[in-house]
Amino acid sequence: MDARPTLLVIAHGSRDPRHAATVSALCARVRSLRPGLRVEVGCLDFNAPRVPRVLERLSAEGVREVVALPLLLTRAFHAKSDIPSVLREATARLPLLTVRQADVLGPSSLLTDALERRLAQAGLRPGDRRSTGVVLASAGSSDPEAIAVIAEIAREWRHTAGWCAVRPAFASASLPRTADAVRELRAEGVGRVAVAPYVIAPGFLPDRIAAGAREARADVLAPVLGAAPELARLLLRRYDRSVADRARGDLAALIA
Repeated sequence: MDARPTLLVIAHGSRDPRHAATVSALCARVRSLRPGLRVEVGCLDFNAPRVPRVLERLSAEGVREVVALPLLLTRAFHAKSDIPSVLREATARLPLLTVRQADVLGPSSLLTDALERRLAQAGLRPGDRRSTGVVLASAGSSDPEAIAVIAEIAREWRHTAGWCAVRPAFASASLPRTADAVRELRAEGVGRVAVAPYVIAPGFLPDRIAAGAREARADVLAPVLGAAPELARLLLRRYDRSVADRARGDLAALIA
């Protein structure tokens, strides 16, 4: 058996079949980048298999170590509460299995690279940057820390990429909405407005982002991040960091 910990990608899940298809494609890309690494998917809601069932199956098959990686862009309620609770309850029944929760995906320069890729696919060219304002449209959260992170990503992205402006917007829980952010940029005299969904997979909230972009007549609407190669590399980066942290902890315990 492979000595490396199994990577368990934890997706939220959705009634929209495009969500599961996107997660599956992303994990296939991760496997192609790291041949031999076992990559499994577990969902919190809506889709099977659920996280506890995956962990039970892995333990029964003799797996002893798992890195649980939240497929989340910000550290909000699911990362802080839901996932740790699910993992604690599951591992309490599986004494031979060690599960370590990895960091969420964002923020990362790889994510802004993926956003740039999607905007280019939607038709923006490098010469358009100075005249284009971008709406960074995320799913939204009631967690102030998560909202602050999105705002900081918008500020940093404008600074490093040279966009005319980058404004955060949210599909739920927080304001402004996508349509309002597009209109604000128009009112400030921005000639071209692009909406960049800061979401991984299609579903209800991404559809709301797209509807807001169309309602306010944004010039460009990029696709969701999906199975972008940058995202696959980021998953492996978070996995490797978790494995390295575990190794350093074990070494410190031996020295002590």
